Order: sequence, then C-alpha cells, then structure tokens
Amino acid sequence: MKKVFLQLLFITTCFNSFGQQTIVKYLSGTDKDHTIQWDFFCTEGRKSGQWTKIAVPSNWELQGFGTYNYGHDKVKANEQGLYKHEFTAGNWQNKKVFIVFEGSMTDTKVTVNGKQAGPVHQGSFYRFKYDITGLIKPNAQNLLEVTVDKTSANASVNDAERRNSDFWVFGGIYRPVYLEIVPETFIERLAINAKADGSFQADIYSQNLKGDETIEAQVQKLNGEKVGQPFSIKANTTAEHLELKSNFNKPLLWSAEFPNLYQVIVAIKNKQSVIHSIKQKFGFRTVELRVNDGLYVNGAKIVMKGSDRHSFWPETGRTLSHEIQLMDVKLMKQMNMNAVRMSHYPPDADFLDVCDSLGIYVLDELTGWQANYDTETGHKLVKELVLRDVNHPAILFWDNGNEGGFNRALDNDYGLYDPQKRTVIHPWEKFNGTDTKHYPDYNYMVNAAAKGQEVFFPTEFMHGLYDGGAGAALDDFWAQMVKHPHGAGGFIWAFLDEAVIRTDKNNTYDADGNHAPDGIVGPHREKEGSFYAIKEIWSPVYIDPQPVDKTFNGKIPVENRYSFTNLNQCTFKWQLVKFPSASAKTTAAIVSAAGSMAKFDLKPGEKGVLNLNLPTSWAKSDALYLTAYGPDKKEIFTWSWALKTPAAINKIVSSPAKSAIKINEVGQQLQVVCDGITYYFDKATGYIQKVVKPSGTVSLSGGPVLAGVNTSLKQFTNKAIKGGHIVEADYDGAATLHVKWTFTPGQPAKLEYQYTQKGDADFMGITFNYPEEKITGMKWLGRGPYRVWKNRLKGQQFGVWHKAYNNTITGQTWDYPEFKGYHSELNWAVIENKESPFTVYTTDKNIYLQMLHPAREQAALENNNVEPAFPEGSIGFLNAISPIGTKFQAAKVMGPQSQTNHASGEPVNGTLWFDFKH
Repeated sequence: MKKVFLQLLFITTCFNSFGQQTIVKYLSGTDKDHTIQWDFFCTEGRKSGQWTKIAVPSNWELQGFGTYNYGHDKVKANEQGLYKHEFTAGNWQNKKVFIVFEGSMTDTKVTVNGKQAGPVHQGSFYRFKYDITGLIKPNAQNLLEVTVDKTSANASVNDAERRNSDFWVFGGIYRPVYLEIVPETFIERLAINAKADGSFQADIYSQNLKGDETIEAQVQKLNGEKVGQPFSIKANTTAEHLELKSNFNKPLLWSAEFPNLYQVIVAIKNKQSVIHSIKQKFGFRTVELRVNDGLYVNGAKIVMKGSDRHSFWPETGRTLSHEIQLMDVKLMKQMNMNAVRMSHYPPDADFLDVCDSLGIYVLDELTGWQANYDTETGHKLVKELVLRDVNHPAILFWDNGNEGGFNRALDNDYGLYDPQKRTVIHPWEKFNGTDTKHYPDYNYMVNAAAKGQEVFFPTEFMHGLYDGGAGAALDDFWAQMVKHPHGAGGFIWAFLDEAVIRTDKNNTYDADGNHAPDGIVGPHREKEGSFYAIKEIWSPVYIDPQPVDKTFNGKIPVENRYSFTNLNQCTFKWQLVKFPSASAKTTAAIVSAAGSMAKFDLKPGEKGVLNLNLPTSWAKSDALYLTAYGPDKKEIFTWSWALKTPAAINKIVSSPAKSAIKINEVGQQLQVVCDGITYYFDKATGYIQKVVKPSGTVSLSGGPVLAGVNTSLKQFTNKAIKGGHIVEADYDGAATLHVKWTFTPGQPAKLEYQYTQKGDADFMGITFNYPEEKITGMKWLGRGPYRVWKNRLKGQQFGVWHKAYNNTITGQTWDYPEFKGYHSELNWAVIENKESPFTVYTTDKNIYLQMLHPAREQAALENNNVEPAFPEGSIGFLNAISPIGTKFQAAKVMGPQSQTNHASGEPVNGTLWFDFKH
C-alpha cells in the first residue's frame, strides 16, 4: 500500500509541476549549431522549384537557397520560402497552446492543419506568437506550414528594414520556433520596475482569472535562496493588469561593474494549488537621464564606452548561438567597453541575457534604417519589442529607429509597456535631452564640451572602415568626452566586419565592398590593432604612460574612471624584465623581479599616484610591465615602459677582424669589402645597391633616401680612416640629407645621417628598398605585435616580437596582426628573408620601422581617408608617420594627434647599424 501511495504521490507531483509551469516544446532547433530539418521549397534562385530539406533555424541563403542581397542593392530578389513540419501534440486538454517565432524574415504566414493561425506577421526582428489551441489535434500528428516572403507586402517594412539598409538582408526562419503550453488561467507576461532604493513593482498580465485566486511573488537569489517574505495581491477580473509591490532592504544593485541579478517567482494560486507560475530574472537599479547634466545609474554618473553590434556570423548570417553571444560580450569586456548599441534591430533575447549577466549597458533599437515603419505596423512592433525586452536591467534606452528613420508617432508607445519609463532616443539627432550626433569631428567634440547643453553620446562615431577610425584618434576624442560636463560616452561603428560566406561563390567572404568591413573585430572575431588601442584608452584604471628617465621613482599617476569601483577592489602587479638579443632563438622576456602593490584606495573619479616600490636596481632591467586586474580578477590592461634607451640596449661589441678593408672602384660602382662582406654603392646616386656575402646576395638597395622628398646627389666621396673606411653622400633639393657610412673590421656597418626639412610631411625619415617577394618575416624589439598610426599609438606592448610575412588587408582578409605597416619604438629589427637575414640596430629614441606598403583594398574609397600615405621605399626608419582617418572624415579633422607632421627646419640626426653576419 505504501508503494502505491508513493507512486500516486509521484504522479500527482508531476501533474502539479506540469500544471504550474509553462511547458516549452521546440519545433525547430535552438541555435545555429542545433538545428532540425524541415521540409522546404524555395520559389526562386538557387535550389528552387523543388521540395527538399532545410535546417531550422537558418537564413536560407546560407543554406544554398535563393539569392544574396545587401541592403544597398538596387534590385533585390523576392523569393518565398515554404516550410512544412510535423509535430506530435500531447494530451493537452484544458491547456492553452501558443506557437512562438523568435524571428522570421520577413512576412510570415502560419497555418496549422490547414488553418491560418492568425494575421500574417510583418517585421523581421521581433518575437511573435499565435494561440493555436483550437487548431491542434491532441495526441496526434499535426502539420505546421509556414510561408515566408523575403520581401514584405508592406512598403514601410521594406523601407525600414531592407530597401536601402546598410547591412545584409536575408530570408528565412532564422531564430527558434517553439510551443508554449500553459493552463487556461495563466500569467501572460510581467513587467518589472525594481529600483536602487529597494522598491519593487511587477505589473502582472494574466488571462482567464476566475476571481478567487491570489497572485503571489517571492524574490530569490539566483541560487534559489529566498530574499524577503512573499507578497501577494488578490485577483481582479476587471483590471487590465495587477501590480505586485514590495520593498527590500539594501539589495545588491545592478550595474555594468557589478551586475547583481535576482529572480522572482510569480504564481497564480487558488485554495487548492498553484495554477501557474513563471520565473523572471531582474536587477535592482535606477536609470536617470538628468537634462543638462548627464546619465546616472544608481545615483552615480556613468560614461558609456561602447560599439554598435550586428547579430552576425559569416557561415550562418543572423542565426547565432549562446557561445557567440557570450564570446561577443566577453570581447567587449576585454576592450574595457561597458555598453553596446543594437544595430539596427533587437538582438537575440539570449544576447540580452548575457549582457544582464556579465554587465553591459544596452541601447535596444527598433529597426528604421533612414526610413520608418508606418504607424499601424510600428505600434505592433514597438509592443513586440518592449514586451520581450522590458525586464532586462542592461537596457538603458529605447532607440526609435536610426538616422532619420523615426516615426515620431511611436515615441510615446514605449512607455505604454515599460513601467521603468526608459528614455526614448533618436540616434543621430538632438532629442529628449540627448545629443547623439553621428560622426562628429574633433571640433564638434570641442564645441560640445564647451557649449553643449544636451547629454552627449554619439551613437555612431569613429567609423571603423578597414583599419581606419575605431581606436585611431580615439585618444583625442575621449579627452574631450571626459571634459564634457554632460558627456555620457559614445559608440564606435562597428563591433564586427559583416563579411558573409557566399555559398554561391565558392564559400568566399563578401563584405559588399566597402559597405560592411567596419569592425574592430573580423567576421570570426579576429582582433584588429584598434582592439588594443581601445582597451588602453578606455581602461577604467587610466594611466597615460610617460617615458621613463633618470628621475623615475616608481610612482605612476593614475585616475579612477570607474563609476562604482574603488581601486582597492583591483589588483596591481608589476614585473621588471630583460629581453633576449636579436640573435637569440626566443622572443620571451626574462623576469628579473616581480611584485604586487598593497591595496590602493582611490574612489571613483579621483586621481592619485601608484607607488610600485620597485627595487633600487630597477634601472638595470630593460622594461617595466604593470598589469591592473579588476574585481573579477580579469586583466584590465598591461602598461609597459622601456627603461633603457636604444643606445644603452644596442651596445655594439667588436669582434676580431677577419681582414683589412678593400676598396674597388669599377666604373660608376664603389665596392667596400669588410669582414668578407662586399657593399656595393652607385656613385651616380650614392645609394647602396646590394650586399654580397660568401653565402649569397642580400638585395638591400635604393637608399638611404629621404622619404617623400625629392633630392639629388650633390657630392659622393669615400676615404680611409684609421682602422676603417668612410663613404659619404650629400643631397640637396627640397631638403638636405647627409649620409655617412663607416666600415670598421669586426663591427657591423654604421650609418649616420642628418637631414633638414621644412613644411608639412606625411612622414619623415629614411628608406631603403628590399624585394617584398623575398621577405619571409621579421623579429624586432619595440612595440607590438600590431602596426600603429600616428593617431593610434596606444595599445601595443614593448617587447620582442615576431611576425611571419602576410599580405593581410584589414577588413578584407583577417590574418592578424598585419605584417605591413609602421611599428613604433624600434630598438632593433631582424629582416628575415629567402637570401640571408640581416639585423638593423638604432641608437635613437622613437624610431618607427616601416615594413613595406599595405596593399590597397579592392573597394578602396577615392577619398583615401583610410589609406594613409607611405614612403616609396619598402623598409624605412622614420621619425614621423602618417595618421589615418575614417570612412567619412580625413585625418586632419580628427584632432591634434591626427594632424600632418610639420618639419621645423631643425637638423634631425640618426644612427643605424647594419649587421649582415647571420
């Protein structure tokens, strides 16, 4: 009898659990990696005209169907996708059954067992559902049929989403489809307003209440531990919704720095049992846009540091996975970002869950790319947007469209469904007390900081086409943002390169020319150089490294740019290191000393000094590294300082001489033979022509040339000196250049040069030629591993680096870091090649190594804003380099660091040593 009783108890418990909670039954897969095959018929384009199978969820173009289109395409395909799928219904008597689509592009008609479930849904990026209780056959097979039109029958939907939008426009059921099974009396939804003062309100929308029920709530920690007492309200069948209210004493608050989450269990009860219950995560936090003041979260002023993110993966389009959502937010956090703007549509709900969990402020957007939905359609889609996303504490603002795509009749709709009454903004215009101007230049930043009244946060700036924008010029821009009395941050365009895999073009990448390669990271999240520049500039532990000299005492100025975190919650560790030589097989530094700082108290917004308490022998090391870790123990940034000059590191040591120097003059050629190596000079130009060793020829030629300046040879001489030989050349013209080669047995060849130049110059220094096709790699002591621009020097670490040759074109191919370009703080470089590697040492500070010329993009803009000038020579040793602009702006309007270099006419001296003895 006892056994039978337990079995009955088990069955009753299972039945009650079934009755209490919403049952979710997936009809599709859950993400890009977990799909289910449905029957599919495509009406036009590839693989059309026949019934076959397709993975759901997916964009059908990526599955080999139909036609690819970018929003700017003047003529677009208009295929339909017909889907069929059979599913088994359970014994769902006395239940309500809803079918839910998380996202379908675009017009979606749903039928169950031959009967239409409801009106055709229009709008690609929104969750919608139908009540199909009366359409399904219980305990039997049911046929689901879905017709998806890639182009909407509603012109305004096409205008807002597809007609000229600056992103890929796909087709298909690209987010999951599932059934929700609930009791006849059920909680349809709730909307929470939990404030920083501990007050809690949940608006409960229920269906089919009888009047004798109670609605009860219990707040919990995420581990299920109860917080406070349950609170309830009696059912009211005439009210549109019921309000559950309570107060909590000093709850842990949610912010991007401390994303503390709770959950609430809300249940409908009668005297017998729980009828239905749901669980919802939330955070206690208060958001205030204080007009003519700033943006506040929980009473603290915040500055948003963010980017604009498309929901995108190259092999699957807009169909993503939890792993991708998590990866993207982690990458943002690694860059010290604390915010993201949805561009230009609401993301997967899971992405918002990750933002809630890890701490990222969100601007959630209604689609409207320079055109808006009509009012009738817009009313529906705003409701769908807000109902789905209202309870995410990460969301600070609602974006009602983009760049003029504002239906102003919808501005007040958001508040109808949002008890928090979040501010509605119009990205790119002044509206509702905000200035969200797109792509301001530096002067706009200065004027806004001086005179602007609105809360200022450009929702697109620093356009990152190819290698331009993003981290380039950000240092100057951000200095103005910090000065702005109402500054609330900004959003870099864009987070990623939207380069899709073309299954119709042999699986090649396509970013639609120069329309979509705008990211800080590549399509598979490959990191560009700007990633690290942003990481340093936006570090909440802000340090502006200055060169170390003899007066350095181990004390470093620091600013706390957190909003809520005291630096005593962070950890600081330092290392003193010594670097391997140019001839060493390794690039790894040797740690000569290391330590940690004691707890350092510095409140948000304050400035102070970090005292590292370095050992007295610190100056014997080559470099100092300082790493800051946040309260989550993850690296904020590692700063690095060279502790020795290049002259101190590159002490030239003589070796025994092999033989005396020999001089040969043959026609217009001068040959200098030193230590068995022959150096060939052209008397007509003064340039070195080649270097010949017993093991072969090194094709170094055509220099030194004064980069970017036309000069002619004035005089070329050579003479013997005690213990060596000198070759000298003098040039005049638009500038003057004096060159002196010194050859001494047992030493590398020494090159001393002096030039005098006046006026503006894209770059300054000397160059040589070496055949690109013979270069295989380089190893160097300097900052790396990424190249730099004049206005993007931050983010790179001082050390020994190695790169194999590549011909990467940023945003077009993604083998990062790029090999070609400028590299800062050079001490020495080994040029690896197919002939014989050689090493160049410098004894001068702040020399840039120019390695070849970056190849031009296939779809480069004619304005050359993001294709800065390079010297004609292939290998250069420069004192000044060029800045880079953005897609829309030349470098010259992007701030002080972005200005063209100016030569004063004062002599510039340099010394290089060329070692060919490898």
